[in-house]
Amino acid sequence: MAEVLLSVNGLKVAYGGIQAVKGVSFEVREGELVSLIGANGAGKTTTLKAITGIQPVGAGDISFMGRPTRGQGTWDLVRQGLVMVPEGRGTFTRMTITENLKMGAFVRKDQAIDEDIEKVFGIFPRLKERAQQLAGTLSGGEQQMLAMGRALMARPKVLLLDEPSMGLSPIMVDKVFEVVNDIHQRGTTVLLVEQNASRALALANRGYVMDSGELTMSGEASQLLADPRVRAAYLGE
Repeated sequence: MAEVLLSVNGLKVAYGGIQAVKGVSFEVREGELVSLIGANGAGKTTTLKAITGIQPVGAGDISFMGRPTRGQGTWDLVRQGLVMVPEGRGTFTRMTITENLKMGAFVRKDQAIDEDIEKVFGIFPRLKERAQQLAGTLSGGEQQMLAMGRALMARPKVLLLDEPSMGLSPIMVDKVFEVVNDIHQRGTTVLLVEQNASRALALANRGYVMDSGELTMSGEASQLLADPRVRAAYLGE
């Protein structure tokens, strides 16, 4: 069985007096694409923020590659290979595409950064065509590609994607999911958070369903996709 790279046990997160995440537990194994689905406000983004050290953890344990993450900064986790593409993309709008990609490699000390930029351009040809264009002048879909490419520059062992299809046109949604699948097929382990349940589960090996801060279902993605409860709640059937 593949190694567990990311383990979350009994995670609780609160905003003031509101319990946003209520004791969730799950794992992501090496080579997997795991989808975490649920409605807006279910606690998915808060979970990712807690995993990456952005949001304080109220209770529970998170470990990455067998080491507890508690007490480590987000930058430390990125250096170890736990990298998130945030909801809303968060590109550096006054920097060019190439400069954004170089920022993704900020924690690296090796000499292969330019080589990896070319690899990213191979995945996202549209970015190569606009390499010297300011990120702020890109479309929403192009900025999503840039945010994903920037994360890949950190050479992630686990890539966390937070709602990558949000706010995009149907054509760009298709492209984004095609790229997510490509990244996974190239060997990157992925934790995908998505409201688009059908597309997320169609790509995944396994899935978890989150509702009101709790995990209500889990299993093989194909089984969840066929489950009448999932189809009624998230696929409009």
